[in-house]
Amino acid sequence: MTKLPLNEIILGDSIKGMYALPAESVDLVFADPPYNLQLGGNLNRPDNSVVNGVTEEWDRFDTMDAYDLFTHDWLNAARRILKPNGAIWVIGSYHNIFRVGGVLQDQGFWIRNDIIWRKTNPMPNFRGTRFTNAHETLIWATKTEDAKPTFNYDAMKMMNDGVQMRSDWTLPICTGRERLKKSDGTKAHPTQKPESLLHRVLLSTTNPGDVVVDPFFGTGTTGAVAKKLGRHFIGFEREEEYLIHARRRIESIKVGSGVAVKVTESKRALPRVAFGVLVERGMVNPGDTLYSPNGRITARVRADGSIAVPDASGSIHKIGAHVQKAPACNGWTYWHFEQGVKNNDGRTTSLVPIDILRARVRETMGVLA
Repeated sequence: MTKLPLNEIILGDSIKGMYALPAESVDLVFADPPYNLQLGGNLNRPDNSVVNGVTEEWDRFDTMDAYDLFTHDWLNAARRILKPNGAIWVIGSYHNIFRVGGVLQDQGFWIRNDIIWRKTNPMPNFRGTRFTNAHETLIWATKTEDAKPTFNYDAMKMMNDGVQMRSDWTLPICTGRERLKKSDGTKAHPTQKPESLLHRVLLSTTNPGDVVVDPFFGTGTTGAVAKKLGRHFIGFEREEEYLIHARRRIESIKVGSGVAVKVTESKRALPRVAFGVLVERGMVNPGDTLYSPNGRITARVRADGSIAVPDASGSIHKIGAHVQKAPACNGWTYWHFEQGVKNNDGRTTSLVPIDILRARVRETMGVLA
């Protein structure tokens, strides 16, 4: 098997470069392809200063058919190198993202989310002929509908102050000290993405040690964030000037490791532990009493891992819902057991969620809850 060129930026065509990699060898592809903006004429601010848009040759295609063919080719190459449970992110504007999305679906990719990146500081519409273009769209997709990609749900919830992360992200565009400049003070790259955007992408859908490929590496935002988060990257870039900026940028970054790159683990990814396992291991015994959080409702543990109340029996979840007259219940957090606690007055008891016992079982399986 060909060895992956980890943490390298490869000068040249990304399609050929991706075909040189082993099939099904990478965990994630993040792509910021040419937008094919097709801008004509000069754009000036109200003070008549010139707006530096995207006028580079790499963003020009003669026809939409040519752009679609290019999109088909690089997506096909990206699909080949993704692992079965790998994923791809593509970012674009209204100029190209709908065409890219169509090609993605034509090739069998399964779209899991589209993310709206709402810019806190977008470029104004100086001509006053349309709405200010204040967002870009990201598509997150997998190779198949039944793929099981990495999704660090709980880590993203933690980043959002304990609230479920939404599909609209409000982040600033790349400005200030983060924006790379040439020696003459002009932008090193016209569409450099902010590291905050890539931080969310990589934190949510990769794990430390994963391999991320960026076929349009530019000045290296993907590589910079990957290095900070303990991920490996492989970048492809046609423009040597961008490559020089990217290498210099990434070489200056200190590598994250150990606790610094760990995130809050998703409970969905942890191994399943049935309540009956606690009974088997003697952590809870048949006949023991379980309590509601306030201690007013009780249930008895049975030998097969079910629990019983006067008028029903069943799983911890079913009976938890039954006694609350609720449609559903997480029995692990609802039911409590008595645990002795020592204080200055002697020995008393307190109620502790049975989820504590499940965590202890997982520790013995080599997994921390």
